[in-house]
Amino acid sequence: MKVNQAVGIGAISLVGVFLCVAPNCVSAQSAKVLSASTAPAKPGNPPDSQPNVGEPQLQRRNPRYKIQHSDTLSIAFPLSPEFDQPKAVVQPDGYINLQGAGSVHIEGLTVPEVVEALKRAYAGVLHDPIIDVDLVDFQKPYFMVSGQVGKPGEYELRHETTVAEAIAMAGGFAPTAKTQVFFFHRVSPDWVEVKKFNVNDIMHGKNVNEDPRLSPGDMIIVPEKFITKFRKYIPYGVGTGFGFY
Repeated sequence: MKVNQAVGIGAISLVGVFLCVAPNCVSAQSAKVLSASTAPAKPGNPPDSQPNVGEPQLQRRNPRYKIQHSDTLSIAFPLSPEFDQPKAVVQPDGYINLQGAGSVHIEGLTVPEVVEALKRAYAGVLHDPIIDVDLVDFQKPYFMVSGQVGKPGEYELRHETTVAEAIAMAGGFAPTAKTQVFFFHRVSPDWVEVKKFNVNDIMHGKNVNEDPRLSPGDMIIVPEKFITKFRKYIPYGVGTGFGFY
């Protein structure tokens, strides 16, 4: 099955927030994206909050970090130190310039995969090279809060944070806010899960266990008006909006 990988999240009538990645398609043959009882959803026709509709499979536990542009790597050759690069920066196009071996595209690779890519790049220069690669600097985990809050924007995710705590960090509810909150969470490279909460209940001690912890890249939206219809799962792609309809 093929699903769209690319995406930006657009803005609702309150605050514009955009997330973008390169518009590519990837094959998901190795995993069942939808439950066995349902037919796979076609691009542009995602599963919604209606009952008996298939759901995207959750992403695997403890995924390895994938290199992004502007990341900085330390590349060391224990047996050939003349090729060492203490601070190699990944360019905006995903390539990294190598000492004596041109350039190689590494964006989207894990560190072990980068090592293998570098070994192939140096195959014509070094015989079976030993290469050590370390991440020196990388994109810091973050979450976003949008809509009717005191200070909407992007915040670093430095420790375990729940939705209610994130709203407090963003200045709390604005006077125009409702207690309805929408939580957008990536469940796979291509799908976003949308959950609706009444944070006012949580803040007053009700349903405290339903206050979810944030993961990097999560988004919280506090709308100005109550929204009754929304899609439970939306493709992480351009034009999907926020799953409201």
